[in-house]
Amino acid sequence: MAFKEVLDFHYITISEAKEVMEKISEERRAVAELTFETRRALKHLRLFSKLPAEKAKELVSELMKLPQVEREDIAVKIADIMPRIRDEVRIIYAKEKIVLTPEQIDEILEVVNRFRS
Repeated sequence: MAFKEVLDFHYITISEAKEVMEKISEERRAVAELTFETRRALKHLRLFSKLPAEKAKELVSELMKLPQVEREDIAVKIADIMPRIRDEVRIIYAKEKIVLTPEQIDEILEVVNRFRS
């Protein structure tokens, strides 16, 4: 049995994953019908993606510039959820060792709101 080696790893948003799955499903549809799992994954991604992939990438970049968003995984989670209120941001940070001030939370919400459609 051959194992594949992970050469690179980075987090992607739901919107980016949807874009990747759309391309994969187009290729697979040309050869055969999509599997149940692929159809379900695609349905989930379409349902929960809130931005176009490029805008989601931009949002993650903008969030990473904030000192309170120090990790890519947190920025991606914020971009996926697109929080509207302080409590939603607090929930994202609930398991982190960071306690955000109301001003820091408002700063995150301001960035997110700039990307809302």
